[in-house]
Order: sequence, then C-alpha cells, then structure tokens
Amino acid sequence: MAEQEKKQLYYPLHVAGLERALPVCPLNENLSIAGFVIFGDVELTVACAKELVRLAPEHDVMITAEAKGIPLLYEMARQEGGSRHIIARKAPKLYMTDLHSVEVQSITTAKKQTLYLDGKDAEYMKGKRVIIVDDVISTGESLAAVEKLVEDAGGNIVARMAILAEGDAKDREDLIYLEYLPLLHPDGSPLE
Repeated sequence: MAEQEKKQLYYPLHVAGLERALPVCPLNENLSIAGFVIFGDVELTVACAKELVRLAPEHDVMITAEAKGIPLLYEMARQEGGSRHIIARKAPKLYMTDLHSVEVQSITTAKKQTLYLDGKDAEYMKGKRVIIVDDVISTGESLAAVEKLVEDAGGNIVARMAILAEGDAKDREDLIYLEYLPLLHPDGSPLE
C-alpha cells in the first residue's frame, strides 16, 4: 500500500492590499513557518515596495542581504527614482575588493553563512543615512549581521524595514513593517 502524500497546508496573508496563500513549512515537529517568497511575484513586490517607500524616513542609501530582499530593495530604489542600493553578498565576487564580512545564522538556512560587503560600498556608506531592508524579519540574526556591516562601514542606520515581522519580531520598536506573520503549529494554525 502506497503511503499517501501529505496535503500541503497554506496560511492566508493579507499585505499591501493583496492576498496570498503561503505554504506551511515545518521547521521541526512542533513548529512551522509560512513560506513567504517574493521572487517572481511582481505585483506583490511592487505593492509592498510602494508601502515601505511611503513609510521610509529620509535616507541616502538602502542595503539588504542576498537574496530574498533583492527584488524588494530594487523596486523601492526604482520607485524612489533610482536611489543607490547595496547588497551584502553571500559569497565574495571577483570584482569585490577590501572585503568586509560577518557571519550569520538565519532561521531559513540550515548552516551558518557569511555576508560580504565590497570595500567600495562600505566607503560609500560612510557617514550616510542607511535603511536596512528585508522581506521578513524573524529571529533578527540576518538583520544583526547587516547592521554590523553598516556600522563597521561608518553608516548611520536610520531605519530597519521589512514586509513582514515574524514571531517576536513584531514587538521590536526599531522595526518598520507592513504585517505580522505568526509562527505556526504543524497544522498551520498560529502559535499565539
């Protein structure tokens, strides 16, 4: 007798005037998260970027960690008229020099990673007002890593922005976000 496939569960999300059904993804036997990925969803990326740009304080440059924040960061910069944006990379590239780096352990990544900042980008951020942008802030580990890169470069962080604050991140007073995303039971119901 063939084992029946487990039915995919979904969590309903309402953000920036749009609705999406997010797949419930188990982290362990007691905890799941709603998988939020903006890659390929242009409508959602544009709508969320518009709302975040509206809430953004004055700034000179924006930064995100590779990779899921890149489309959001790009769209925010585009809507602002092409403002400068920087990406903290997961691996050094041949064109990068005078590297700055920091280790990070993200909730959605199985192992520690290192984020790298090009020396030219670090020099550009020096003394500038910087917004850190991401798609989802959960444990805050990725955010802390980008903060360290910005601080080491001499940038002045004026805002931390995300589409979603997951779990306890909703209680952060230093985070500007559009919607709360609860942590989930394995059946897809919110823990809170």
